[in-house]
Amino acid sequence: MNASVVQMGWGASIRVWVFGSLLTLCVGIAGAIAFIQYELNLRKHDYQILNLAGQMRVLAVEMQRQSNEVLAGGGLNLGGGIDRELSLFDRDIADKVTLYEQIIIGFHARELPAELIGRDEPLRCNWDHQSTSQLDVSVAAWQRFRDGMERAAGDNPLRPNSLKVAAYLAANGHELVESTERLARAFQNMMEGKLLLIRLSVLGMAAGVVVASIVLAFILQRSVLRPLDMTVAAFRRVAAGDLGHQVPVARTREIGGMIRAFNNLSCRLQGMFRLTERISQGADSDQTLAFIHEEFSHFLPVDVLALLVAAPEPGRFGVERIHGKVLAESLGPLSDPILQMVCQSGQPRVLSMDGHESGLAALLGQVGLRTALLLPLSSVRDGGALLLVAAERDNAYGLDEKRFLHSIAAHVDSVLSRTLVMDSLIVAAVEGLAKLAESRDPETGNHLVRMSLYSALLAEEMTGDAAYARDIHRFAPMHDIGKVGIADSVLLKPGRLDDDERREMCRHPLIGGKVLRLSEERMAEEGRSVFRLGIEIAEAHHEKWDGSGYPRGLKGPDIPLSARIVAVADVFDALTSKRPYKEAWSVERALETLRKDAGSHFDPDVVAAFDRILPKVLEIHSRLAHH
Repeated sequence: MNASVVQMGWGASIRVWVFGSLLTLCVGIAGAIAFIQYELNLRKHDYQILNLAGQMRVLAVEMQRQSNEVLAGGGLNLGGGIDRELSLFDRDIADKVTLYEQIIIGFHARELPAELIGRDEPLRCNWDHQSTSQLDVSVAAWQRFRDGMERAAGDNPLRPNSLKVAAYLAANGHELVESTERLARAFQNMMEGKLLLIRLSVLGMAAGVVVASIVLAFILQRSVLRPLDMTVAAFRRVAAGDLGHQVPVARTREIGGMIRAFNNLSCRLQGMFRLTERISQGADSDQTLAFIHEEFSHFLPVDVLALLVAAPEPGRFGVERIHGKVLAESLGPLSDPILQMVCQSGQPRVLSMDGHESGLAALLGQVGLRTALLLPLSSVRDGGALLLVAAERDNAYGLDEKRFLHSIAAHVDSVLSRTLVMDSLIVAAVEGLAKLAESRDPETGNHLVRMSLYSALLAEEMTGDAAYARDIHRFAPMHDIGKVGIADSVLLKPGRLDDDERREMCRHPLIGGKVLRLSEERMAEEGRSVFRLGIEIAEAHHEKWDGSGYPRGLKGPDIPLSARIVAVADVFDALTSKRPYKEAWSVERALETLRKDAGSHFDPDVVAAFDRILPKVLEIHSRLAHH
């Protein structure tokens, strides 16, 4: 789990979702509260407006009532003067008209004067369509009513005709009252509409709170709780042994990041388990190192993997095994003090090739490596051993890579130690078997040493595989192991063999193959394959390219490459060595024979490769000449 990971935007963040939901909820509640507070304040204004509308109705009713009383005489005090009573009527009506005029003009102008409502500042009003329409009608009715009063009062404002005014008011006052009542009802309807709006706002706020809560709960359930439940269940599965189990990655950054971390952990656990299982299956140290190289590549960049083991000489380390693009000869014996320091500290150490002019770092830099990590192994051999992990890119190993290698070091240490011990036992067994065969034919001298070196040089020249070349060098001496089953009278006969004796001698490849197959079966019981190459060499080194060889008459590429290589090396050394039945041939005569028999006895490609390595062959031939 994985990542190279695409970073999610803020829109996929739980923090954004939760905080955004809460913020929206809070803003909504605050807005609703502000709106309700505003409407409640307007409601106070509405009460003042309704009160003024009520005053207008009272004024209209009172003017009509007073007029009726004046006309009926009930409003005149017979004990006083009529003029005085009419004057009082005029003033009272004038006050009511003034107040009515002030109110309705304020309504029409949508601004009620401060002195009218007893406030410090005017009250500005907002009317709905119904109220505005009715207000226009009421204002027009008032203007007509007022004009009628003025006509009834006459042209002299100082001495109005009170009785005509009273008569006009008594006759037309009901229209003013009805107009005022309709205006009051319009205002009342408007106020009730506003109250309904407030109620709906409260209900909307409550519904919004419920919806926001449901959405928030849904987000938490889907984006937090459910992924967490899945992750907890996944932990249980991994704990139960289902390594590598993956959880679908959530779309949120936080939970998605946690799940990706879990998936990565699960993959790494599976990889670690596979790694420990795989590297334990190595049949030899080369295969084990190849498995380690392959499995390490899932966790960190690895271009070269080498096992460095302390040499008998203090402070020096040799390349025991190497896997990758660099040959062991490119490193050679190492004496950098840092190797001893890492062994003593027991802690991994990262090497960078920048700025190093000498030592191990400089040597690695010369072969194209840019970063290396030294992993100490405690139990491989006395004096210390290290696993060198190197890459061709800069800064390839950080803290995570060091932790990974440190956590797996104990298992790698144990496997490599066991494998090297087994390799040592196998080499000892191979050498013992080879010596056993050699003891039956003591005249061969250094034949096994020379031909095994020739074979190794040929194998590396043809394949470029150092591990394969080492195996050829290890098993080439066993090519004649089957001679232990040949009678001394045949094996040690100084002259030429007759037909029966030759048939007996031709049995030795099958005898050798049978011996080694029995050994391979025993090793297979331990889960290892050791003698496969030795079996190929023992059984097929007398086969010929044209199919005329023995014991099975194999032809061309059907003959294993290892046997074709050993055949050339064995014949060349036999021809250039002294035997009881012949003198040693010259190198030139031996080479002429190899070239002449290329395509019949020998693989032409092997003979061509032998020509290419001839200088190295001659150096070995001279140094280990038969005596």
